[in-house]
Amino acid sequence: MRPRLLIIYTGGTIGMIENPVTHALQPFDFSHLMENVPKVKKLDYEIDNLQFASPIDSSNMNPAHWAEIASAIEASYDQYDGFVVLHGTDTMAFTASALSFMLENLSKPVIITGSQLPIGEVRTDGEENLITALQVAAAVDHRGDPMVQEVAILFENHLLRGNRSTKMSADNFNAFASNNYPELARIGLDITFNEDALYRVPTRRPLKVRLTMDPHVMFITLHPGMTEKTLRHLLATPDVKGFVLKTYGAGNSPSYEWFTHALAEAVENGLVILNVTQCPNGAVNPVLYETGDGLQRAGVIAGGDLTSEAAITKLMYLFGLGLPTDTVKKYLRHSLCGEMTV
Repeated sequence: MRPRLLIIYTGGTIGMIENPVTHALQPFDFSHLMENVPKVKKLDYEIDNLQFASPIDSSNMNPAHWAEIASAIEASYDQYDGFVVLHGTDTMAFTASALSFMLENLSKPVIITGSQLPIGEVRTDGEENLITALQVAAAVDHRGDPMVQEVAILFENHLLRGNRSTKMSADNFNAFASNNYPELARIGLDITFNEDALYRVPTRRPLKVRLTMDPHVMFITLHPGMTEKTLRHLLATPDVKGFVLKTYGAGNSPSYEWFTHALAEAVENGLVILNVTQCPNGAVNPVLYETGDGLQRAGVIAGGDLTSEAAITKLMYLFGLGLPTDTVKKYLRHSLCGEMTV
């Protein structure tokens, strides 16, 4: 049987063309995209496609769009062997992280890809990324099961776990990295899967799609010179339920009394604060230095090696489930779908 795959086109550089008047790149329709990749027809796959009513620049991506992607996968989950989502690069890691939480019990590949140059350009990475993403989505193991059973990002030479990925470059073809987790596959002359790194759900259950993501969360990024007034102003942002605190190094922060007091008061008032490192590589270790230990005593939760993208979307997901604060805190300390090392 030929693999049946569904391409979901959201927009992004891969499907953009140049506006003849302004010379700015703007989204075009899916027929333009497929016309520029005739090699897709050589794949012995059954490929269908659908696209957003209005393809968007990924800078405009929001939780409603994530729900649209997740709903499309849910509606056609039993009809296809795998899914390829075409997406702009700027928020790709956020979308990959969000979908990994929203698609509970996922056991089929959801491969997200895009490009740094439009697919209609003479020199483009879009064609190779699309074709390779389709091949990855169609791949099976020795038992005939999907090789990939999670949300992953395919870009240039790497297949990466979606909720472990971060965009690292605005102008390199290898734009994404997974700094704290091994790549799922290496793309060269062959596609070489790292089977030990691939995620498998502990118990096979039907797909359950969670569409509600609560957007009432935000980042607080520490920098030298941050004042008490600024910190308290941010913590008092109306309607915000949780913060991702981006700290220094292994989860360190200023040891000023006013700093830890402000955070402790926010936690006592019911806010959830999750500590992740600003560094692209490494993890929060709350007991390595005294400054990190002070955050833990203030009630701030150590986020381990969570990426910023996974941290903020995990908060959205848990609050979107309507869970009480204590339960949200409990799940933040556990890996739900391979997003962190415990």
